[in-house]
Amino acid sequence: MIGFGVWFCTGCLFIGLGINALFSKKAVGFWAGQEVKGIRDVNKYNIAMCKLFCAFGIGFILLGIPLLEGQNSAGILISALGTMFESIIAMVVYITVIEKKYKEK
Repeated sequence: MIGFGVWFCTGCLFIGLGINALFSKKAVGFWAGQEVKGIRDVNKYNIAMCKLFCAFGIGFILLGIPLLEGQNSAGILISALGTMFESIIAMVVYITVIEKKYKEK
């Protein structure tokens, strides 16, 4: 139960990042330590980042449900592998959709 609680709080942090992106005046970066430059419409870009971070957070929380089965459950593999695939999907969506759409050419 404690494991799911920590997992849930981490998912809520991602949702919080999304909400923060929604109200940010500057373009919000996806990669750690990256300063985003050359964005055409910062407001629409930040809305797209909000959707991405919130979707990631909700998916992350849902992937933590197998942790409720108890200790030594094989369901943790679903959580671990699912999180890995979810992260890769988020990177692909950022690079191929969001960055391509809002970056100045």
